[in-house]
Amino acid sequence: MGDFKSIAFAVIALIIGIIIGYVLRKVNDDKRLNGAKANAEAIVDDAIKQAQTLKREALFEAKEENLKYRNEIEQDLKERRLEISRSEQRIIQKEDTLDKKSINLDKRELNLEAKEEAYQERREALTEKEATIQQLVDQQQAELERIATLSRQEAQDIIMKETETALSQEIAIMIRDAEQKAKDEADRNAKNIILQAIQRSATDLVAENTVTVVHLPNDDMKGRIIGREGRNIRTLESLTGIDLIIDDTPEAVVLSGFDPIRRQIAKIALEKLIQDGRIHPARIEEMVERARKEIDEKVREIGEQATFDVGIHSLHPDIIKILGRLSFRTSYGQNVLHHSIEVAKLTGVMAGELGEDVAMAKRAGLLHDLGKALDHEIEGSHVEIGAEIARKYHEPEIVINSIASHHGDTDADSIIAVLVAAADALSAARPGARSESLESYIRRLEKLEEIANSFDGVSQSFAIQAGREVRVMVKPNEVNDAQSARIARDIKNRIEEEMNYPGNIKVTVIRETRSVEYAK
Repeated sequence: MGDFKSIAFAVIALIIGIIIGYVLRKVNDDKRLNGAKANAEAIVDDAIKQAQTLKREALFEAKEENLKYRNEIEQDLKERRLEISRSEQRIIQKEDTLDKKSINLDKRELNLEAKEEAYQERREALTEKEATIQQLVDQQQAELERIATLSRQEAQDIIMKETETALSQEIAIMIRDAEQKAKDEADRNAKNIILQAIQRSATDLVAENTVTVVHLPNDDMKGRIIGREGRNIRTLESLTGIDLIIDDTPEAVVLSGFDPIRRQIAKIALEKLIQDGRIHPARIEEMVERARKEIDEKVREIGEQATFDVGIHSLHPDIIKILGRLSFRTSYGQNVLHHSIEVAKLTGVMAGELGEDVAMAKRAGLLHDLGKALDHEIEGSHVEIGAEIARKYHEPEIVINSIASHHGDTDADSIIAVLVAAADALSAARPGARSESLESYIRRLEKLEEIANSFDGVSQSFAIQAGREVRVMVKPNEVNDAQSARIARDIKNRIEEEMNYPGNIKVTVIRETRSVEYAK
């Protein structure tokens, strides 16, 4: 019984404990639920407040953007109204100007009509006066014919003859003065350009001969060069085309031939044979072939160096080799390649002074004597050969014409062609550039004096300054000053027509008047 009560009591206590636990748990859950609700409400309130804040900010930004856009539109409208106002003002001013011009044109038209009427009246009056004057002239002419017993035609012939005589003197003086003025101006400009060209270009003078001397280590080498029964010397001569002159000159052999390239090949081959010591026909043939290849390479290098010195590029390799061959070619003792380089530099400087294409001028000057490298191999003049080579390798037309016209064979089609001819004459005519034989020099001087003495009124003439000037003395009683100028011009024309000469020849006509009296 007692145990039952204890169990009942325990059960009741357990139930009461469970009820109390449940009550306490529900109270805690209610507190948590209330806290969660409170947090949710706070979050919702914050979200509402943030949404309201964003809404206000968005509205404020929209108002600002609207205000800004409105201001821009108003500013644009204001500028357009201002521009329209300005345009209207300009149109009003133009209308005012046109109105004024229209008024002025009306006034001018009225003035022109008035002047035309006055001109017409004056014209009619002048016509009447001309008729009256012509009538008086006819009357005076008839009276003069009656008094002078001359017909009108005879009087006209006398007047025309006297007028022609008087005017011929004045015309000659005017021609002389005009020619002198133009000549002085042209000479001054030409001298300035030529002086600048000469000062800015410098080329060494190299004289070549038709013989080359090869020095030997001893005279015993001469016999080895000749060989048994002369076979060595015959082989060398047949392979090179050069004559070997072996005489009593100590320790020297002379190579003679008109072709400098062949002479150079023979010289190199002979020097190699002497150095090697083995001299026989097979060795000679081998050395000549080596020398020929060496010369070909040297010719190309010389041509390339010439183009580099002048500053010309894009030349065909064959033209460069032909240029190199000019280094072994001489004309009147002047090295043709050096002459061509000098002409190129002179032409370039003069072209620069005149505002022409300097590169094209140098190219034409460098190639102007191209044909001289082949004129002993190809039939024709060096001008024709050079022009044909330039045409073959598609050189510019200015270059072709400069080559063809630098000796006057054809007309020059450009200023550069004229400059090439002038530079060629200048390079050939400068002191020391060319050597000239005594006979041709004397013939040229005699021809100058012969041309000058052939004119009427010339007493004597003298060719001076190595043929660069001819002085002509005229008879003062037969030739006046105006006729002296005419004689100088005629002598100049005859010299240009009948003579070939480098450079220029100055013609000076001197008329001297002497008055002599004897006191007794």
